[in-house]
Amino acid sequence: MASASRRISRRFPCYGWAWPTNGLDQLLKAVLLPDQQAAQAQALRWLDANDIDAVEFREHRLLAAIADRFGKALAAHPAYPRLAGLQKMLWTKSRLAMRQAEPALKGIIDGGAPIMLLKGASRIAVDPAAQRGRVAHDIDILVRPQHMAVAFDVLRHGDWHVSTGVSPQYLKPRLGAVRSMNFFKGSYGDIDLHQVAYDWSQADAADDEAIWQRALPATFSGLGVLVPSAADRVALAIGHGGLDAHVHSDWLVDSATAIGAGAFDWEVFCEIVDRRRLAVPAAVALTYLAAEMSAPVPSGALERIVALADRAGASRIGSLLQAKPRTDFKGLTWLSRGVAKQLRMRKKRALRERELPDVQWHGRRAAETGDAGAGVPTLSQPVPMPPTIGGGAQAEIEIVVRMDVPPVRRRIEMELNGGERHFARLRYRKLGKSGGRLTLRFRGVIQPDPALGALTLAARPSRQFREWEHEQTVATYGAVPFEIVSVKVSPAR
Repeated sequence: MASASRRISRRFPCYGWAWPTNGLDQLLKAVLLPDQQAAQAQALRWLDANDIDAVEFREHRLLAAIADRFGKALAAHPAYPRLAGLQKMLWTKSRLAMRQAEPALKGIIDGGAPIMLLKGASRIAVDPAAQRGRVAHDIDILVRPQHMAVAFDVLRHGDWHVSTGVSPQYLKPRLGAVRSMNFFKGSYGDIDLHQVAYDWSQADAADDEAIWQRALPATFSGLGVLVPSAADRVALAIGHGGLDAHVHSDWLVDSATAIGAGAFDWEVFCEIVDRRRLAVPAAVALTYLAAEMSAPVPSGALERIVALADRAGASRIGSLLQAKPRTDFKGLTWLSRGVAKQLRMRKKRALRERELPDVQWHGRRAAETGDAGAGVPTLSQPVPMPPTIGGGAQAEIEIVVRMDVPPVRRRIEMELNGGERHFARLRYRKLGKSGGRLTLRFRGVIQPDPALGALTLAARPSRQFREWEHEQTVATYGAVPFEIVSVKVSPAR
């Protein structure tokens, strides 16, 4: 049995091995240490050793919290003007993201779908003053599974685009098989729509409902919303943070803030950790916060969490690898973490495909012909179908397309849809870096229904962005205009 007084080592495979180190540890201590002078010393030490312009968004998020905590107390440092400007810029972007999301959130609520805010948005709803130091460029919302279609339609018809680049026709029948979807709009709009709060590897159907039962009412941008209970907010932060390897380490700040606010139900929290299989990342986070930040974690709760983590078996090592900041990895350790993550993602994809198989037609290169085709390459073209095909009978279709491709390695993505129905994804992986004319042949079987509308072949981006500002981004991920050279349709054999 683990003891509350047990020394947590920083050597592998103990939980302290996955604690934040070096500059990340300094930034977290500058935000979280209860002693103001000790925390300020950590902030100054980091500013002396680092260039704000040379670090990544992970550090910027914590620097915003440091600027909020110390304000002009850091004014004597040469980096202070840049620090103050960074905080103002991040705060402005957060406000713009919230403002762009407000109509969509209101539309979802008005459509009869209650919204629960997650992550940074929930902290801001609980404490509006926190938005000065808590960056929230994306708004994470949770809806019940039966309300997923309502939320999806509001976002779709509000000109929000899903980040994966697939069409609404492809996504609509698959809503029950996805945990979450990320939507972009304009320069700042960013909404993560969830129907399940946790990753599939942390799933628990009973607790999915219990989250809603424990939720608390709050206000966000004038809208009536729900937020998870304090115990749920910390469990969610650990669940997501333990998989992201401290990519956004303000989840530790969110956890410490919720724990320090009082009225924290440790019994409920321990039950969630046990049900969700979060013991290892919870042991990493709570031992760090208790030992390094003097967070008020009761010894009994800490002992229980560490004991659960000790009994995690073989999964304990994979969880430790994913909970350690990626910047601390070298050589084989870095490779081991990648393997652990890929195994988790492969199981996730397999689960989704069992829910609803993905029909894919893989293209093959075809010989160039002298056919004129459609003449002008476009992103969407109708696919002519003989009037004799239809009425529920299956048809075999061969489509030959021609396009000019950019000189990069990339995926070519297309979709065959009929009205609101999706039939197939047409895919081709271009391995070479040469550009120019490319002719592809796709073949597959569908069951067309004229009542659904005309068949349409559409080019899709392989990934969606808020704005397509850079030529290289367009070349690598953008939809590729095409022309249809020929279409052959015959009854399926």
